[in-house]
Amino acid sequence: MAILEILEIPDARLRTIARPVEAFDDELRQLIEDMTETMYDAKGIGLAATQVDVHRRLLVLDVSESQDQPRVYINPEIIESEGSETCEEGCLSVPGIYAEVSRAEKVRVTAQNPDGSSFEENLDGMHAICLQHEMDHLDGKLFVDYLSPLKQRMVTKKLQKQRKISGQKTPQAVL
Repeated sequence: MAILEILEIPDARLRTIARPVEAFDDELRQLIEDMTETMYDAKGIGLAATQVDVHRRLLVLDVSESQDQPRVYINPEIIESEGSETCEEGCLSVPGIYAEVSRAEKVRVTAQNPDGSSFEENLDGMHAICLQHEMDHLDGKLFVDYLSPLKQRMVTKKLQKQRKISGQKTPQAVL
């Protein structure tokens, strides 16, 4: 297993739309292991393949308190949603930034397992929120895209300040 590099904004690769997974092979299983290890190492609860510069429709998540119940969703699609819930979100690709985002409270998802078999699942609460957040990554979207232009400018300034303090190069446009 390996810890993968997580892309951070303003990296343009985060805006790439992922293609469907077609090969359910050892390479895919290794990627799933590496993504899961990377997610746990980064103290995250979800990670989309796009965030590790693999532009396939694959995500892993673990919203359990014990962080020992990883879930894998390959080629996920939300087929039903209901309600609305606002939750404070953060993102491994937008470090140190948190904001309130509204998402569907409940979703029904169809996806595939690592062996290629299909399944459907009803999700609610943090599981539903996390799945929607990670699926956005597969479509080249970040949670900060849901914020108002004013809040996006505030996020940009905060990220620039963080990078200045840490000695990282400050990009011209972050969002």
